[in-house]
Amino acid sequence: MPRLKQAGREAGHEYANAIFDALFPDRDPITEPGTATGTPGNWWTVFNIVPDAFVHTTEGFRFYRSPNRKLDPKLRELGQIRAGYVVGSQFVFSQHCKACRDVGFTEEQIQAIPEWGIASCFSDVERAVLFYTDALVLQRGRVSEGVFDELKRHLSDEEILEFTYVTCTYMMHAIMSRALRLEFDDVDDRIVEVPAPGAGASDVMSMVDSDD
Repeated sequence: MPRLKQAGREAGHEYANAIFDALFPDRDPITEPGTATGTPGNWWTVFNIVPDAFVHTTEGFRFYRSPNRKLDPKLRELGQIRAGYVVGSQFVFSQHCKACRDVGFTEEQIQAIPEWGIASCFSDVERAVLFYTDALVLQRGRVSEGVFDELKRHLSDEEILEFTYVTCTYMMHAIMSRALRLEFDDVDDRIVEVPAPGAGASDVMSMVDSDD
């Protein structure tokens, strides 16, 4: 379950209810969850507890899909799927696997996202975008001149700004999804101590380092 409460149609938020009509036709998103892509849909119901946050994030989705964008949708999706993977958001990565197919990426390319650096299925501009995405997400915006020069060789300043804005927004979405345990990110942390067999087992390195 999400870590925050949810608000469905009963909250009476007209804007959100119009979205619910599209995503959850003829049903309540809390009592009858589930979207066409197989997610529970609680991203929407949790954001609905703060109506203007719901509007803000939805308008962000409309921004990047607007016909006013100069950025190629394929490059946009490449940044989003890689950001989701790097942050470790099952939700964002899974959703954008589907979006990548919609804009024309092959199965080989989608499967290569985790190890794109050694893959031969991406073009020069796609590789530049992937390098830049990793610098944005993994290095928190510390982008080398070499990477940025290569990016500028392929993209206009307007395209780079659009790409940077959308990719960083999706890094935020991925982080929020994990923090609030939304959608496919409602999972326990797997980095935990695994009990050793028997009672009172010693640290293995202390055993190796023993003088006895």
